[in-house]
Amino acid sequence: MSSNKKYWKSVEELSDNSSIVETLKNNEFAEPIPVDEFLGNGEALSSSPTSRRDFLKFVGFSTAAASLAACEGPVHKSIPYVVQPEQIIPGVWNMYATSYFDGFDFANLLVKSREGRPIKIENNTIEGARFAANARVHASILSMYDSSRLKQPLVAGKPASWDDANAAVKKGLADAKAKGGQVVLLTGTIASPTTQKLINEFAAANGARHIQYDAVSSSAAVDAFEAVHGERGLVDYDFSKSDLIVSVGADFLGDWQGGGFDSGYTKGRIPANGKMSRHFQFESNMTLSGASADKRVPMTPTQQKQALVLIYNVVAGGSAPVSLDAKFTAEVTKAAQQLKSAGSRGVLVTGLDDKNAQLLALGINQALASQAYVGAPIRYVRKGSDAQMTAFLSDLTSGKVGALIMSGVNPAYTLPDGKAFADAVKALPFSATFTLRDDETAKVSKVALAAPHFLETWGDLELTKGTYSLTQPLIRPLFNTKQFEEALLSWAGSPSTYYDYLRANAANHLVGKSWNQAVHDGVCAHEAPGVGAGSLDAASAAAALSQAKATGDFELVLYTKTGLGDGQQANNPWLQEFPDPISRVSWDNYVTISKFDADKIGMENKIVANGGLNGSYANITVGGKKLDNVPVIVQPGQAHGTLGLSVGYGRKASMQEEMQVGVNAYPLYIGFNSVQSAKITNAGGEHEFACVQSQKTLMGRGDIIKETTLEVFNKENAEVWNPMPMVSLDHQETPVTKVDLWESFDQTTGHHFNLSIDLNACTGCGACVIACHAENNVPVVGKSEVRRSRDMHWLRIDRYYSSEETFAKDDEKKENFDGLWGDKGSLGGFGEMEEPADNPQVAFQPVMCQHCNHAPCETVCPVAATSHSRQGHNHMAYNRCVGTRYCANNCPYKVRRFNWFLYNHNEEFPYNMNDDLGRMVLNPDVNVRSRGVMEKCSFCIQSTQAVILNAKRAGRPVAKGEFNDACACSAACSTGAMTFGDVNDKEDAIVELKNNERMYHLLEHVGTQPNVFYHVKVRNT
Repeated sequence: MSSNKKYWKSVEELSDNSSIVETLKNNEFAEPIPVDEFLGNGEALSSSPTSRRDFLKFVGFSTAAASLAACEGPVHKSIPYVVQPEQIIPGVWNMYATSYFDGFDFANLLVKSREGRPIKIENNTIEGARFAANARVHASILSMYDSSRLKQPLVAGKPASWDDANAAVKKGLADAKAKGGQVVLLTGTIASPTTQKLINEFAAANGARHIQYDAVSSSAAVDAFEAVHGERGLVDYDFSKSDLIVSVGADFLGDWQGGGFDSGYTKGRIPANGKMSRHFQFESNMTLSGASADKRVPMTPTQQKQALVLIYNVVAGGSAPVSLDAKFTAEVTKAAQQLKSAGSRGVLVTGLDDKNAQLLALGINQALASQAYVGAPIRYVRKGSDAQMTAFLSDLTSGKVGALIMSGVNPAYTLPDGKAFADAVKALPFSATFTLRDDETAKVSKVALAAPHFLETWGDLELTKGTYSLTQPLIRPLFNTKQFEEALLSWAGSPSTYYDYLRANAANHLVGKSWNQAVHDGVCAHEAPGVGAGSLDAASAAAALSQAKATGDFELVLYTKTGLGDGQQANNPWLQEFPDPISRVSWDNYVTISKFDADKIGMENKIVANGGLNGSYANITVGGKKLDNVPVIVQPGQAHGTLGLSVGYGRKASMQEEMQVGVNAYPLYIGFNSVQSAKITNAGGEHEFACVQSQKTLMGRGDIIKETTLEVFNKENAEVWNPMPMVSLDHQETPVTKVDLWESFDQTTGHHFNLSIDLNACTGCGACVIACHAENNVPVVGKSEVRRSRDMHWLRIDRYYSSEETFAKDDEKKENFDGLWGDKGSLGGFGEMEEPADNPQVAFQPVMCQHCNHAPCETVCPVAATSHSRQGHNHMAYNRCVGTRYCANNCPYKVRRFNWFLYNHNEEFPYNMNDDLGRMVLNPDVNVRSRGVMEKCSFCIQSTQAVILNAKRAGRPVAKGEFNDACACSAACSTGAMTFGDVNDKEDAIVELKNNERMYHLLEHVGTQPNVFYHVKVRNT
């Protein structure tokens, strides 16, 4: 099998008649750059002959002007320390361990701090630290420096002191108890044992009821686990122990049950000793898990329920009736039989919001005695109960609640009927909410209590049974805020601080570590019982689930996007500009629909003259609720008869105007069920997307992504599945590595850096993109500029769909006249060309500056702003750059970024760099680039040089993994897809990776000799 498949980024590329697509293949921008604006009076220039000498005068003038502008830097006065803190050395960063949990995301972290200012989040890799940061956790540091945070308490909507706020709360509680009204404490999931203890004491003293509520519910799974195992938790599946993985509607590489499963998953996905795990995915929306699957079957949620019953029948010998057509029955039976054969080395997971479905999943894993399930740790990251929340809402609207105190939730926004909740809260005698922002719930509460960011607080977490994590503050609170726990102590009349209370309670959880050691490490782990034997009536669950039937025209599947999650950080510009891994759209949410269904309704996506993507609008109706003018994305892989729509958008309260984007999908989250029966109609009009899928494209190049099957990988030599490009030398076919137009130089002295990217391990999660953003002061440019192909990300993750197995098959189909006019009529051939849009294979490929040893950019720079180093870096001297953009034109990888504008201190770009508080996140080790210069990936040279200097100062060699942890993208990668290191150090892991048979370079035939290399993707089909 050839590894040279045809890849495409959008459905439009399957059309032979798109001039825009052809233009984008050959040009960075679809429209000519308006050079007249740079050369003065355009009309005068066009009406008079201009000689070469005149042209050079204009260019010389513009160059001089750019150089002069570059010298006009602002002057800031510095104030020295009077007494320098002992722990702080100016210019040297400190690392502190902490932990993160916001009710949705969680991680064990290290936080980089400069002169007492946290600037960067890293992964804590100490033993016992189980969870790495995703893109949202990496971006959370910017949310601390959000100037629109709530800065002090509000009483009746007006600023107040904490004494006044506390007095109002105490009076509200006393009045509620005097009148016999219920006192309710509504929080998100509490994963902190100390906070839970404090809440229990508060509830007992005040006769209060504590209810935990998750905006995106996992109640069905938690209820099923509790029914089987007796406690509210979830299974922390270890996918590294599985040879066969079957997922029915569970995006476990995304946000399913909190995420964090990607590390274990990818351990089995790297072909080793001729083996790798196999992955079946049955789903409606195209997800990260579906994109990584070996076999993906698009199905409606109703069909998924039937598929789950069929799998149970095959694996556990059940006899529940199943209603599936022959095509799906064959696919599901095949997966079920392989799952049964895998036995304890198999695992099944499901994301269906149905208790019976979750019980079946547990029953199937028990029948398999799955190693990924039996004995697995128990997660405590989702505890919300739909039943308790529904009962509370009933009491609230019926007037039974006398006082309501909330923390970590925003029900006025996230509840399906947020308006009814808001009206009920307004009518309450007393309500208070702890919040980071003056959000939708704060605006209807009697008292809004300003909460601190997690980097300003003390706390603890028990994310899984047997692990105890600590949260420590890295900075004094920026505003007049108090912790929820501190307030509970104050309302109880306790003189104790929460730090003292926490430290006293922590003694019950620290096993073998002192308090100081636990704070230093950030986590304390000990042996604890995992998932044990449990009893359940799986047959009854299967019988109930088999009754599922679809109603309505479409089944709408609500989900969380990789960028915004549940919407807590919707005011974070890093996350708004982050392109979705699947659709490649930023600054929007949208309804996804299959091309088959879109054609029937008359909806489309099209690439317009400026290279931007436009799409139709739709109206979506669920029950009696309607969302108008929802943008439409025609999504390859979307199951017929289904729609996808992400929550977390459409927020208005306390949001910067530029971040008020998208539509709020929570009103359609009826009954806390992610699947709804829906109708969709064409609303007319055209929406402009900020979509990067067709920008900076490498389309048309045959060796962008190389892939093969496990069978071919095992049976054939590497020359078959990883062929070396050949060129003609003296009329002889010669490997491209043997031919060189450049004079080589010695690379064996000192350090020489390479970056390895394994396409089998990359899930497209985007953590590396945000980590690079944070480390290198990458500016946010906004939706309008992204649409103009001007996004500034130094690292992008290209997403490719593949059509036919090889280019040759595509060409054969196009050229074969009979293929176009065969049995299927005139649309036979071209119609079949579009069939992959129903269920394409997907590949992710991170692309950054390739740091070519023979770099085309260096050849053409007229001022030597870009040059090469012995260590393998392709340097950029910003002060030398005059913005000719020759280097960008000559770069075959399209990885260089041009600063069209000054993004710092510019009101036209009202994001963190235009805000005094937001600029606190900037890394002082990296220049903030000015208008008119090129920038791109630097291999985080500031960090690698710090590693070298630290080792030199300590008189030791660089330790194992130090260089990998210094590079932002590789340090952030939790799957091991990215590895950074020194190829001149024979003990470095990068050496073995470079010598691996799967290694290849991007566009190797160009002869640029990059210092970034990739590993061929292998599919276990």
